[in-house]
Amino acid sequence: MRGLHHVEIWVPSLDEAVESWSWLLARLGFALTGEWPDGRTWTAGSAYVTVTTSPNLSSAAHDRRRAGVNHLAFWGGTRIEVDAVLADAEAHGWHPLYHERYPHAGGPDHYAGWAENAQGFKVEIVADPPSE
Repeated sequence: MRGLHHVEIWVPSLDEAVESWSWLLARLGFALTGEWPDGRTWTAGSAYVTVTTSPNLSSAAHDRRRAGVNHLAFWGGTRIEVDAVLADAEAHGWHPLYHERYPHAGGPDHYAGWAENAQGFKVEIVADPPSE
């Protein structure tokens, strides 16, 4: 078996993170499959995303511009579905990025939108390729 198994995101405040991540992941078809005092896990297919706190954080501030992961990209469905997610995102803690170039900030053949939550985590919601 190949592909992405999981992503674990360390956050300084679980309560703050869960507000934005739970809405986004549920909207994209992930189901909440694990919950404990310091974290949550959402699963879609064979991959999962965990958001958790850790006593081993070296800094409470996340900076996507530093070395490391810049953003996570998720399949968002059709172009209409991607538009709907991005239209609702701000009401759920996700500030739009590159909105002036939406939906082609990634190039003329790439239909996607980007958003960032209050903790500085960036996501990209990508539309399925058009059927031929």
